[in-house]
Amino acid sequence: MDHLYTSTVDAEPLYRYRQGGYHPVALGDRLKAGREESYVALKISIAEREHDGKTRELQIMKELASHHPRPKHTVHLLDDFDIRGPNGSHKCLVYELLGPNIPDTIDAHFPGGRLPGKLAKVIAKQALIGLDSLHQQSIGHGDLHTRNLAFTMPSVDDLTEEEFTEMLGKPEIGYVRKSDGKSLEPGIPEYILRPTSYQTYYRNLSQSIKIIDFGGAFLRTTVPQTLHTPLPVRAPEIIFQDHIDYHVDLWSMGCMLFELFVGQPPFDTFFLTPRILVGQMLEIANDDLPERWQGIWDTMNAGDNEITESTGLNLQEWLEEVYFDCALRPDLTREDIARLGQIIGRLLRFEPSTRASAREVLDDPWFNE
Repeated sequence: MDHLYTSTVDAEPLYRYRQGGYHPVALGDRLKAGREESYVALKISIAEREHDGKTRELQIMKELASHHPRPKHTVHLLDDFDIRGPNGSHKCLVYELLGPNIPDTIDAHFPGGRLPGKLAKVIAKQALIGLDSLHQQSIGHGDLHTRNLAFTMPSVDDLTEEEFTEMLGKPEIGYVRKSDGKSLEPGIPEYILRPTSYQTYYRNLSQSIKIIDFGGAFLRTTVPQTLHTPLPVRAPEIIFQDHIDYHVDLWSMGCMLFELFVGQPPFDTFFLTPRILVGQMLEIANDDLPERWQGIWDTMNAGDNEITESTGLNLQEWLEEVYFDCALRPDLTREDIARLGQIIGRLLRFEPSTRASAREVLDDPWFNE
């Protein structure tokens, strides 16, 4: 249990360091007989054999790597290998090094809480290109949201380790202690680190992003029974436990486009429950709830005392209110926001098969104006 171990850094659940769980890592560890020829990002899977997510992720990343040229706006896998540790055998995926995600960039660089309109449009187009390349290869991402869009950055391979560490900032270390004062077991790390925030490197970011984190991705032949997409961007067919396919990404993309331009998703993020979310979807979606879901919705809605705050606004009205009725000076026109609302409306449809594809959205002239 977590309370057996404590650390001054709250970065990951310490109880997951157990047989079949996380692999303990320390600064300076050498994996695969030494370092790569460049700076990379390393993803070490949990050791549980029944946890096939990383196996599926590796299969999908190799599938992407086999296509030439590689997709421009999806992260590239560079290598993979296995390591054995005190908690079991772990699959390691080696990825290209990327910069911060969208929300972290906004927090550090844009005090108004949203991206400039022109930059949002560039990022939106690139995200759609990346998603289209996945769907063309029958790959669903399954976990599409702004935290899984990361900026590329210029190569740092010419920096020494000292310079690289200085760029990221001094690591914040939290030593792990056992509540009974006894020694730590072999599978427990001596310390954990707070993730870096790239605070000093924002000035060198490009205007190019890549889709990252394929831990929830799937092929047409290996569709999971459910997905764990964050609730505010979760497609309704997941909530209603209906058939799942790549169309879930199109709903999430609609939510993400809304957030990229206005700085918040179209649906609540606090105190959100599936019932409250579906109630908000009914206000914003451009079609009616499918009849096959009506019985489940009636059951969800029956005898529930949750208070649902209704805006009473449709998608376009809500988009315009959030964009224009704030302290920030708008840098897009009302016509721009009207066009954006039409695009988002083609994605936020209950019936999965009626959502516009990423390619159809990309073909809208607005992205090239």
